[in-house]
Amino acid sequence: MKNLTVVVVAGLSLSACVTINAPMGSTDNGSSNGNIVTQYPVETALLNVYTKERSEQLYAVVDKQNIVADIKVTPKGTVAFNNKSVKAAEINTVTKRYNQITNQSIATNYFTTNPLMFHGFTDNSGRYSLSNQTTVIPKMASVGDSSALITENVYSDSSMRKQTGTYKQSWSLTRESNNRAWLCIETSENLLLNFDPNGTSSECYKINAQGDILASKITISQPSENGSTEAVTFISQ
Repeated sequence: MKNLTVVVVAGLSLSACVTINAPMGSTDNGSSNGNIVTQYPVETALLNVYTKERSEQLYAVVDKQNIVADIKVTPKGTVAFNNKSVKAAEINTVTKRYNQITNQSIATNYFTTNPLMFHGFTDNSGRYSLSNQTTVIPKMASVGDSSALITENVYSDSSMRKQTGTYKQSWSLTRESNNRAWLCIETSENLLLNFDPNGTSSECYKINAQGDILASKITISQPSENGSTEAVTFISQ
């Protein structure tokens, strides 16, 4: 599954950045009111994130420079992928610094529904990925739940002669307020490398009891040469 962090990080140079967590802006009202919700529709939320039409802007400050990532998800209908009939959704990400485009990435996720299963992705650099999803994404999950999600094997192109990466992805659900939760997708470093300069990432989505996406934050954590970790967090506004 092509997560948003991978396409955002391509437009950054984080070698000199520090961890910056700007305050979250949101039009979500009443998140601390009402009865306490203990279960949330994880599958519906993931469908809303990765497969339904939507757009958003994420913001970060790196070395006192404003970085903006414009993200648009567009469903592409039924296609053939890895000799299977699947559905597709395109993720178009444009990263800007000082209002100048520094990177554009176009990736396509391939999936089936009922239940939701991710099969892999392709992107405009030619990369070709196959996902091994060994667990079923639950329709409903309780606050505090978490699980492994996918092992992703990435190749330089569709011939699959050269493997360039293996990644583990997992999900977790934590409470944000009485009737809101954070659904997070964690992505490991490249397991084929002894040292992965791109590090790890976390995509988190604030959801309500219906699985609607109310806000987003993406954190990229990269190792530095001195052994410490440097991170940058993109947030929606």
